Amino acid sequence: MNQPLPSAPLPFLTGLSAHWGWLLARGIAAIVFGLLAFSLPKLTVIALAYVWGSYAIVDGAFALIYGARGGGKRRWTYVVVGLIGVIAGFVAFFWPRETAIILVLIIGVWALAIGIFEIIYAIQFRRAVAHPWAVGLSGLLSAAVGLFIVLFPGAGALSLIWLIAAYAVLYGVLMIVAALHLRRWRNGHPATR
Repeated sequence: MNQPLPSAPLPFLTGLSAHWGWLLARGIAAIVFGLLAFSLPKLTVIALAYVWGSYAIVDGAFALIYGARGGGKRRWTYVVVGLIGVIAGFVAFFWPRETAIILVLIIGVWALAIGIFEIIYAIQFRRAVAHPWAVGLSGLLSAAVGLFIVLFPGAGALSLIWLIAAYAVLYGVLMIVAALHLRRWRNGHPATR
């Protein structure tokens, strides 16, 4: 049975809603990466390393900034996700000629880690009136894709590129939905600005 939510703004939503733009930026970056990967079907593993490395660094930087500036008790999770993204992006950038399996495993572990942290976040803030379902759904998507990639890293370069591209676009859409829900919540609670 659902319990009524308090009428006063929830403190963690106040801090999160002030930074809805960071989620929006992460979503846009993911969609851009996904569309680039879709539009280049003959993408080589080295090119994928550079494109994905760029995306991971940008996404990681946004997550770090969001974690550093965001409110709430659990902002450290975004700092951890941001560090993982930046480190994984630099690994892909500086060692693009390494085997395809290593790159694929980096992407898989990265997606799995992000998924786990986002599921934890969604569970912790499940009573929020804004967006935990979108973040939880993106976390499930990330964890599932990451687990698949880790379990089947040799599934074929082209199929993995399509899978990673589709994941990035869906993940980006869910991040944008979460950001817009936070923005709408913030606009409905002018005292939180």
